[in-house]
Amino acid sequence: MFGSMKSGANAYAKVGVETGVMAASPHKLIVMLYDGALTAVRNGLTHMKAGNIPEKGAAISKAIQIIENGLRASLDREVGGQIAEGLDSLYEYMGRRLLTANLNNQPEVLEEVLRLLTELRDAWNAIGATPPPAAEQSNAPVLASA
Repeated sequence: MFGSMKSGANAYAKVGVETGVMAASPHKLIVMLYDGALTAVRNGLTHMKAGNIPEKGAAISKAIQIIENGLRASLDREVGGQIAEGLDSLYEYMGRRLLTANLNNQPEVLEEVLRLLTELRDAWNAIGATPPPAAEQSNAPVLASA
């Protein structure tokens, strides 16, 4: 009569993610992409070690999709200059390494990509925690004292 408990929980989780995406700042969206890629690579590593080939392939493919169609596609190469070019090259490298790890069952390669993604996410989080320069703060409205 009713859907399974698991499908209900999945639907609830999907709504939560969609709501989070709609309410997120551009900075938070990138963090969410990093977190999604990290989760997918970790899942791929778990499935690889357990010998679950289809699940391993699906998880690693998901990580590649997030990196290629999320992180890499979001780069603005004109505005970002050398930083964007460097990130583009790094994302391309990670995609190739994930494919290699998947084809050759190399957990150490997945661990390498995990380290890279973690470092990038941590750096991105640090950027978000930095207050804007004083020049940007000067645009804030000033309240007159009584």
